[in-house]
Amino acid sequence: MKERLRRAAGPPGSVRHSLTLLGCLVVAAEVLLALTDGLVAAATGLALITVVALGVARYVGGAGAQDSGYRKSVRLLGGRAPALGEWPRVVRKALGPEGALHFHSTLRPQLQRLFAARLAERHGVLLRKSPDRARAIVGPDLWRWIDPTTGPPQPAIPEAVLRALLDRLETL
Repeated sequence: MKERLRRAAGPPGSVRHSLTLLGCLVVAAEVLLALTDGLVAAATGLALITVVALGVARYVGGAGAQDSGYRKSVRLLGGRAPALGEWPRVVRKALGPEGALHFHSTLRPQLQRLFAARLAERHGVLLRKSPDRARAIVGPDLWRWIDPTTGPPQPAIPEAVLRALLDRLETL
């Protein structure tokens, strides 16, 4: 009989074993409450145990994924979220006389972040961890401009390439 109970509970340290022990502890606590303090205390204890169990089950089940920031946010991009409000200035400077410097320092990293976010969100592909899959989705011609492992093919980005990159970003 003991052996059958041990097999049903699972190996020590497993989730099943832990839940079995926790269940036995809860039943013992309820019996002690009923014997010492009566039916009202046992009912109150059962209500409290039920509320805690539902809260834990909800948390473990992942229902708290959109929980108003109680959990740490997923660090998908590694930096601040790309904002589109400053894009006219960023594009103007990248296509201007000092475009190579601005493209390298500002526009290219922002394009990489935007593509990383879109690839992760829509395709489940991480830009830096799966560059071959990302290249296949983005396209080899445009990938050269945002490839995080190498530099761009030219120091400054032509306007036609920037338009193609932004069009591709929209279609992803």
